[in-house]
Amino acid sequence: MANITFSGITMPKDVTVYAAAGDAHTILALAKANNIPIPFQCQDGECGSCLIKVTTLNDKPPMAVSLTEREKLTLSVNGKLSKADLAAAENSHIPPRYRLACQYIVRDEDILIEFSGEPGVEIDLRK
Repeated sequence: MANITFSGITMPKDVTVYAAAGDAHTILALAKANNIPIPFQCQDGECGSCLIKVTTLNDKPPMAVSLTEREKLTLSVNGKLSKADLAAAENSHIPPRYRLACQYIVRDEDILIEFSGEPGVEIDLRK
């Protein structure tokens, strides 16, 4: 089981959802099933409207699924994936901080998902 905590400025409070790891559902599918208002448009990794910031909440190394080719391109074009981040993801299996909710598959880890409520706009809610 994974604990996924959603935090967005359009939400009155953070919401934690328990998710079964390995069920191949994306963060966006989990959010939609639990009425979490992550913005989205294409749901295919091309538009970047479901941009999220992911923070691991436990002591285990991050386990996120590898970036899809579409996600690499969309995040890079939008300035959210540097060459160093991409190299770390591909060579050392260190997932980048920014992901697309429609591409990120839930794993067995506790994470915080932050989003702005505006398509493709990032926000740091924990400053």
